[in-house]
Amino acid sequence: MRPITEADDPLIAEIIRTSLKKYHLNIPGTVYFDPELDHLSKYYHSLPEKRGYFIATNHEGQVIGGVGIAEFNGFDNCAELQKIYLIDQEKGKGLGKCLLELAEDFARSLGYQSLYLETHTNLETAIAMYEKNGFQRIHKPKSVVHSTMNRFYRKRL
Repeated sequence: MRPITEADDPLIAEIIRTSLKKYHLNIPGTVYFDPELDHLSKYYHSLPEKRGYFIATNHEGQVIGGVGIAEFNGFDNCAELQKIYLIDQEKGKGLGKCLLELAEDFARSLGYQSLYLETHTNLETAIAMYEKNGFQRIHKPKSVVHSTMNRFYRKRL
């Protein structure tokens, strides 16, 4: 795993969009239509003291997924877990948990005290992973950006 580069932008955007299509979430109100999605490196590098995105690669160096952390203003000292995705061929191997742990460690290194995430009931496997790793379901915060998301979680770091 390594920090995102500009060369990764189209690859990770395609992984995210492919996954969202598979789960019928290629609709308005999801990350599918985020203006930053095609330029994630620029977005995450613009505030390195508050944000970061990490790319997972396989043994051949191919991009297979990623995870991001960025500031979240809905709670004090809270970051948002963002855009945690893997290609289908790599799911079920423990890589999602590795990405999650990397994100948590990075958030702690930036001084965040909790992590927030929003997801959708269509993403059952992801929800199970979040809950297994200590995320607690919460009510929808007022500051939610992706209006289609219907599950909200928080974890103290």
